[in-house]
Amino acid sequence: METLRCMRAFVAVADHGSFSRAAVHLQVSAVMVGKYIQQLEAHLGTALLQRNTRRQRLTEAGVAYLAGCRQVLEQVQQAEASVAGLQLQPRGLLRVSAPTTWGSCVLAPALASLLQAQPLVNIELDLSNRTVDLIEDGFDAAIRVGALPSGALVARALPPYAMSLCASPAYLRRRGTPQVPSDLAAHDCLSHLAWRGGHGWQLANGEPVDWEGQARLSSNDGQALRLAALAGAGLVLQPTSLLGEDIAAGRLVTLLADHLPVPRPMNLIYLPDRRPRPRLQCFVEFMLERFPVPPVPEPAP
Repeated sequence: METLRCMRAFVAVADHGSFSRAAVHLQVSAVMVGKYIQQLEAHLGTALLQRNTRRQRLTEAGVAYLAGCRQVLEQVQQAEASVAGLQLQPRGLLRVSAPTTWGSCVLAPALASLLQAQPLVNIELDLSNRTVDLIEDGFDAAIRVGALPSGALVARALPPYAMSLCASPAYLRRRGTPQVPSDLAAHDCLSHLAWRGGHGWQLANGEPVDWEGQARLSSNDGQALRLAALAGAGLVLQPTSLLGEDIAAGRLVTLLADHLPVPRPMNLIYLPDRRPRPRLQCFVEFMLERFPVPPVPEPAP
């Protein structure tokens, strides 16, 4: 039994005084209104209306049930109105997962403008290099670097995730500038602990490049390696998103540009939805506008 339909029919009959007028109001047939009332009475095990050929009126049970029906239908209407409001204006909490370095250096500062534009939206930004499950971990969206795990997700391309190899001008004056990857063996290299136990880099040719012994400094934090490189401790290979401002300001000098790792694809992913929530939709639109994918250069003639 469709309880809400039956309730609406019962309230319409009580308000309009007959099955026929209730049918006009509900835009169904009078026979269908009668079936709704019969289903309701069978479900409750009592008569709600006393009927004769001229009119019907509420029984004692009908009077009591009518008040409850009105209350239930009003609550349903309020709930539907609140959902309709959510469908129109972005509001509520948006949970986003992003890679640690890119998320802290690039995404977090950019979100300030989105928060100003959407005062009813709050953002929880989880920075981690682990692969999250949007459903199980409760995220609305994630920024993913590398291959995508599932075709069931919507993926929108972002600018590729590039790396830079750098050193400070003071270090290069002291130790010289490497010209080819094999020169790295004679330099102090700063390595992330996530890479091959603290030594070795993967450059563009796909072959790992080792230097003699362990890295002079290893850390599990890219920001620590950046600061060490700025202080002249050695060469650092880290995401361009982390080193870009220092490169532009001349505090770090790029090295071996022709041998850098190939930039990896980066995507904004989220679950498909025929009617996406406004807070997610505004975030997707913001990301695509703020971080457009650069056009692919046409091959030379």
